[in-house]
Amino acid sequence: MSEEKEAFLNRWSRLKHREADEKAAPPAEKEPEQAVVPAAPLPAIENLTPESDFKSFMDPKVDLGTRRDALKKLFVDPHYNIPDPFEPFSGDYTVEDPISPEFLKTLNHARRLLFDETEKPAAAAAAGAEASSQTEAQPQEPDNVAGKQDA
Repeated sequence: MSEEKEAFLNRWSRLKHREADEKAAPPAEKEPEQAVVPAAPLPAIENLTPESDFKSFMDPKVDLGTRRDALKKLFVDPHYNIPDPFEPFSGDYTVEDPISPEFLKTLNHARRLLFDETEKPAAAAAAGAEASSQTEAQPQEPDNVAGKQDA
């Protein structure tokens, strides 16, 4: 290790210049790579089953349209079309469950017992109180008030 330490910014600048010089230099000829092994022919998409091997379609050299068609063929299988019951939003919540006739009878019976009888006396009491307040607020006047003053 040297006694003098290079300043941080100087070291950073030196390394950046070296990196830029390496990028600007023409690339050296690479050794020829191993001979490219031709890929095995892909199986016909029409003949694929869920048990088929789909690994060959996942190769990056495979056309995206071919890969998509193979995956469509795979996911047509009913095994993959079943929604996960533990996924919170996978169910169809647009369809309501019908109310059974027995439960509807129970609800109507409970409504009659709990609400109709208590609402009628409360409504009658409210109507009676309202009528009595109107009679107290407006005293009854005789029809012929002008005649009384003349007499």
